[in-house]
Amino acid sequence: MFALSLGDDGAELRPLEPWHAEEYLAHIDRGREYIGQYIALSDRATDLASATAFLQSYADKAAADSGRLYGIWTDGVLVGGVLFRTFDAETGNCEVGCWLEEAAVGRGLITRAIRVLIDWAVEERGMHRVEWIAASSNTASINVAKRLGMVRDGVLRESNPYRGVRHDMEVWSVLAREWRERRASGR
Repeated sequence: MFALSLGDDGAELRPLEPWHAEEYLAHIDRGREYIGQYIALSDRATDLASATAFLQSYADKAAADSGRLYGIWTDGVLVGGVLFRTFDAETGNCEVGCWLEEAAVGRGLITRAIRVLIDWAVEERGMHRVEWIAASSNTASINVAKRLGMVRDGVLRESNPYRGVRHDMEVWSVLAREWRERRASGR
């Protein structure tokens, strides 16, 4: 087990594993409405069995080197997470994503955690392209992509049917050379 500090405020990034299911479910229950505004994550964990199954699906992805899941803890409490939704070492492409309960918003936790993931993907695993996909109406998520220096590739119009409504999805990305240049310049 490891825990990476996300700064001097005590926030930590740790693997989120099946044995965390009870803690994960309590977290989802606290943030269910807020988290569920744009992503189906809260719909996938409605009881202990479904929370465990979701976390196990990412343990399986990690074992297959096709995805990973990490939690963000503040003061010992799970408040959100980041993930490699997809991870394809052969093509050098991956997609990062996130979620956060409302009480933890506004602290830069997601931006800091995603930086750790992108650094690892680019520098340790040799990823060429890191994508970020978000609903066009999810301005908080779009703002994270901008803070990370990602470029808006385009909009997939009405591509995501979610809770009875079709949503436009924006695709943002950063290439390895862009990420390295940005990091070298201190941004």
